[in-house]
Amino acid sequence: MTESYPSTPSAPTRRTTLRAAGGGALLLGLGLTGCRSAVSEAEAPAGQGKAGEAGKAGAEPRRGGTLSVAVNADFTPSLLFAQSAQSLQQRLIYNTLTRYDDRLQPQPELATSWEYAKDGRSITLALRTGVTFHDGRPFTADDVVFAVKNLQNPLRAAQLRATAAAVTGFEKRGDHELVLKLAHPVNNLFDLFEFMIITDRQSVEEAVAGKKLIGTGPFKLTEWRPGSGLSLTRNETYWNPGRPYLDGVELRVVPQADALLSSLRTGQSQLSFSVPGKNLALVAASPELAISEYSTGGGAVYLGVNTTVAPLNDRTVRQALAWGVDRERILKQVLGGYGLASATPWPKSSPAFTEAGRTHYTHNPGKARELLRSAGHTRLDLPLLHVNLPGETAVAEAVQYDLRQIGVHVTLQPTDSAAAQKNLISQNMPALWTMGHGFAQVQPSTLAVSAYPFNEAKNTSKYRSAAYTKVVREAWTTPAEGARANTLRQQITDTLLDEAFIIDLAIRGAVQVSAKKLHGVTLNKFSYLNLDDAYLAG
Repeated sequence: MTESYPSTPSAPTRRTTLRAAGGGALLLGLGLTGCRSAVSEAEAPAGQGKAGEAGKAGAEPRRGGTLSVAVNADFTPSLLFAQSAQSLQQRLIYNTLTRYDDRLQPQPELATSWEYAKDGRSITLALRTGVTFHDGRPFTADDVVFAVKNLQNPLRAAQLRATAAAVTGFEKRGDHELVLKLAHPVNNLFDLFEFMIITDRQSVEEAVAGKKLIGTGPFKLTEWRPGSGLSLTRNETYWNPGRPYLDGVELRVVPQADALLSSLRTGQSQLSFSVPGKNLALVAASPELAISEYSTGGGAVYLGVNTTVAPLNDRTVRQALAWGVDRERILKQVLGGYGLASATPWPKSSPAFTEAGRTHYTHNPGKARELLRSAGHTRLDLPLLHVNLPGETAVAEAVQYDLRQIGVHVTLQPTDSAAAQKNLISQNMPALWTMGHGFAQVQPSTLAVSAYPFNEAKNTSKYRSAAYTKVVREAWTTPAEGARANTLRQQITDTLLDEAFIIDLAIRGAVQVSAKKLHGVTLNKFSYLNLDDAYLAG
């Protein structure tokens, strides 16, 4: 088997069949290169990482019913093409080209098979036939061309723009075969294919204005009530035969933790990923509810640092902050024990993970104070922005307490979720902030090329380094396996730890709270909710 740029080999056999893995907990085999490149359309769609009770086999699926999903933040149309806490509905309305299975092998969705060129400079996609958008228009190769160009548009907030920009040419071979030509090889193309929703090109401006959301997905939007949520109804012409089982989905905005928990316990809602960690013990005592943790490591809690604000332009000061935070306490008390305390962004299943990196910074307030004194400081007063939601506020308060013990006094700045995300994208953060990030759960290069906090070219911390850019770019264009890939990943990790412009605190997958009668719920690698196979048992 040869080294490869994507999660598939660089010299594949045309349309070789790769059987989809089904069920079980999602195991993240990043960088594990398969010896097959394409997936037969005849195979059933792959599972996307199931969690606990919702993923277990039960009785025969039951048709009908409306699922109520409690969310703590409303849909934000301007962030439609970005992955954020408001992205849960993406896979309900839209499809993607491919999706990873439990072994991080790409599986078919709107692309049914693919072939990489030997030099990694192009990929040929066979597209699914018989697919229509919600308004009845047929899906064709033109929609994929538009989707890629749309993410290349600087007016769109889209984390994987760099990968989309690597596509420099298109060759259509009829309506359902398309060649994407690349400026250079990249090893995260299938990350793009799972991230990139396929929207109706004729109504995209109405979509980003929140007026019309038209996709090819299992549900159609019937109403968006700003501040209250989304109402979706079954797509009767969905290309996946017999799916979805549900008649509809309601995403209900319930920002207050007590009200959200009450909604689940009384049966008003049957699913949520927004229960704060400190409330999970109450859920565990509810006989009708189940807690499930996705093992993707698809999220992380971190402390962000604006490196242009003195004295945070001194990395010694930033390192002091990294030593001053008690990650284990945050994990136990704030996150309910779900996750992994870590100084690096990588989940254990990532090839970039090392135990030495995870434990590089432990809680050592004495060392933190010593570093501050060596930099000429005994007290600092700084602002700290956080999302004004219960779970996020609890993280910010824990960081505030820890930093006070080393002489860093922070003033909390509670901020609306959508505004915080926009500040993140526009690099308009104060000295410090706490939020969550993703993108460490797929190809490691994606984090440093695409995620707003880590982007080598334009990150929220405004950290700039020619050496960082060089190693990130090489890691992105180097085959995903082999000694050189390991060396480059370690160099990225070392830079993140030494420069401490993003201070990771804990890694965690999505924590799902659901009614025990709900089955078949999955998330993709970017936490898009997939309800194709979901049903409510009687």
